Amino acid sequence: MTMTSVFRFVSTTVAALMVAMSASAADKVVVYNWTEYIPEGVLQEFTAATGIEVEYNTYESNEVMYSKIKIQNATGYDVIVPSAYYISRMAKEGLLADIDKSQLSNFKHLDTTLLNKPYDPGNQYSVPYTWGSTGIGIDTATIDKNSISSWKDLWDPKWKGSLLLTDDVREVFQMALAINGHSANTRDPAEIKQAYELLKKLMPNVLVFNSDAPREPYLAGDVSLGMIWNGEVIMAQEDMPEMDYIYPSEGVILWVDSFAIPANAEHKDAALKFINFMLRPDIAARTVDYIGYATPNKDALALLDEETRSNPIIFPSQEIISHGEFQEDVGEAANALFNQYWEALKTGM
Repeated sequence: MTMTSVFRFVSTTVAALMVAMSASAADKVVVYNWTEYIPEGVLQEFTAATGIEVEYNTYESNEVMYSKIKIQNATGYDVIVPSAYYISRMAKEGLLADIDKSQLSNFKHLDTTLLNKPYDPGNQYSVPYTWGSTGIGIDTATIDKNSISSWKDLWDPKWKGSLLLTDDVREVFQMALAINGHSANTRDPAEIKQAYELLKKLMPNVLVFNSDAPREPYLAGDVSLGMIWNGEVIMAQEDMPEMDYIYPSEGVILWVDSFAIPANAEHKDAALKFINFMLRPDIAARTVDYIGYATPNKDALALLDEETRSNPIIFPSQEIISHGEFQEDVGEAANALFNQYWEALKTGM
């Protein structure tokens, strides 16, 4: 073989390898999502429909997800699912890419009342996936449901060492802020401190913080009362029909979990294809059935059975929604103060 032939052979081989590597990269999407937050079989169906393989990873809290994305400089993952105020926080820090909605043919299925929220005007960085609430979970086999109606009922000394709280600083503080008549999105140090002082009085009643699967301590019989996400109650009821959900009189905690793309994601085109697939009404309806949270997909509602559509745990009334509050980013100074008091609460138990 002449030197020219060798050069051509090497060049052709290298080019082929580069094409193969490029194709391989394009045929993959790395998803970082909450635990138990996608219906069984959907990932495989996406791959069958698009040829794109899914590498799927899970996290237990917004804080864990945020820290990892920040440490990795918004690399390593192509699709993440932050809750409302984390969208604005991460966008301000340059951690999120713009969403090219022209690539999302199924965006039209979304309910406009859940779009263009203060945490992401124009949905520049996010696409709603699910929405839900955080209220009070109760085992009605051991506690009379009529005896609990508000967040402040959790402060009763009779619940010493027996309550579950979500492991979420803003949710726990929102509960105390609501009792004190303040907004969940306050930046006032005095109001935040007042909430901290109230929460210190609650800590003797707390047995466990859990944001992995809050229903599990209920199912295990370890707790009968505490904070919980509405979808966790729906899932728990499959094995524990006596599990129920209470919308506290001070107002429920509302949230939206949205798809987003990290700023330095390697497979952005594949990420958009994945998000668009998840916006199909049939996939959105299956998601409601599987995880027990409401869908922002208005065209998915007709695909749900009447029992699901009318379940007030999944779909609260407009009155309850209007009395609740969505969280927003409160800025670096207030976040630091929340976190300072949060650590003091947990280490002082």
